[in-house]
Amino acid sequence: MTSTTVLHLAHVEEWAAAQLSGEFDRSTRGLSLAQVGFIHCSTAAQLAATAETFYADNPGPLLVLVIDVDAVEAAGSPVRWEPSGGQDFPHIYGPVPVSAVLAAHPAGFDADGRFESPALT
Repeated sequence: MTSTTVLHLAHVEEWAAAQLSGEFDRSTRGLSLAQVGFIHCSTAAQLAATAETFYADNPGPLLVLVIDVDAVEAAGSPVRWEPSGGQDFPHIYGPVPVSAVLAAHPAGFDADGRFESPALT
């Protein structure tokens, strides 16, 4: 059985800090879990639009974190699907243990500002 996963766009330096501390606690571009109250995530189908809307003007290197929902919830951080912009997005209400991140894929934008999603399989 395959675990359910959600995706989070992270700056490379945020992921590096998480690997040292043991948990990821960044919500969204420049804001922490403590500031926002949850960690913004997306599905694979939502990822490009999220990236192009919120990160296209940010030239820093990005990663797509693939997060195991079962592992996050087992660690005490509930995942809730909540409406935003006519869609339901996954939000994680607590820190993400580094061990719940199955992969960290480099990602970025092409010359036209379109998100270049990594292969997530």
